Amino acid sequence: MTERWIKLMQLGEYLGCHQLPQRSFFLFGYQFPLCARCTGMLVGEIFAYALLILKKAFSPIFSLFLLGIMGLDWFIQFVKIAPSTNFRRFVTGICGGLGSVFLCFHFALNTVKALRACIKKN
Repeated sequence: MTERWIKLMQLGEYLGCHQLPQRSFFLFGYQFPLCARCTGMLVGEIFAYALLILKKAFSPIFSLFLLGIMGLDWFIQFVKIAPSTNFRRFVTGICGGLGSVFLCFHFALNTVKALRACIKKN
């Protein structure tokens, strides 16, 4: 398990997570390879892809709102208005993961529509 955990931790670092122990979950004495917010982002992204497979998507405005929730939590923590908790980081990370996938989906969809319209004109 230790060798596998080390490889997962290296992957988490490669993906850009800071992996601070105080901002991470632990399971059976092992730190998650992603911090609580990045873990939430991953969960939100997986859930968003599942919804897209089911042909469900949030609007771009609601997606921005979800990203804003995560950004607001980060900002509140950054300027030390109030300390964040790992649970709150996880939940707001889920919001951010959902919002980011759906925004990318709408961007790609609108780009394809615009390209098709340009091709039809020519």
